[in-house]
Amino acid sequence: MRIDLTGKTALVTGSTEGIGFGIAQGLASAGATVIVNGRTQAKVDAAVARLGGSARGVAADLGSVAGHDELLAAVPQADIVVSNLGIFQPSDFFETDDATWDRHWQVNVMAGVRLARAYLPGMEASGWGRFLFLASESAFNIPVEMIHYGVSKTADVALARGLAKRMAGTGVTVNSVLPGPTLSEGVEAMLEAERAKTGKSIEDVAAAFVQEHRASSIIQRAATVEEVANMVVYLASPLASATTGAALRVDGGVIDTLM
Repeated sequence: MRIDLTGKTALVTGSTEGIGFGIAQGLASAGATVIVNGRTQAKVDAAVARLGGSARGVAADLGSVAGHDELLAAVPQADIVVSNLGIFQPSDFFETDDATWDRHWQVNVMAGVRLARAYLPGMEASGWGRFLFLASESAFNIPVEMIHYGVSKTADVALARGLAKRMAGTGVTVNSVLPGPTLSEGVEAMLEAERAKTGKSIEDVAAAFVQEHRASSIIQRAATVEEVANMVVYLASPLASATTGAALRVDGGVIDTLM
């Protein structure tokens, strides 16, 4: 099986590091022209330099309408859009104010809504397109320590399903991808104190974290960024033409259901 995205333009939001950068790297390796997005010009420039080739970047905060408009002016059309941008903030439900709820909704949900509204019509006009939402296993396993985040990710899964039905028969597919615990830069930073204290490798510390806090994990470790990116690259390719409206898991078996 060979994935060839030569001639395709792929926009990946929130892609200066972590899973987003891994996805951008995977799409570029498959031949796509990748557009990197982040909030600061310095981080965007650094990511573009790491990718090399034909990659380019747009610095814009997609948690706002103004930021979305800046991105759209710079990138009016794309064949593949990966709505990866997301935030999370642990906070007890009774201490989580409206501003926190609204910020998570704007970044995790409305940023994707605006992207879909902007780019799906162009994909339909060309008869081909791939739109992907990065959700989370938290969409089904709502984390008690950040219910607001889980709710926003459930909304992403529902949004992808609804849009897939809306785009029926157009040659455009819409799916969501559900990572579980993944060893991104953010997770590494979170676990750094434990790594320094124990002297263990970051992979071993992450595995211990998964086994304690995500006990239903079948692989009993954190996934790599590349493992998540591989799923996205496949779904973004012509090979995945019969997969739409689906919630694809890269969660290591954390979600304990058959479907």
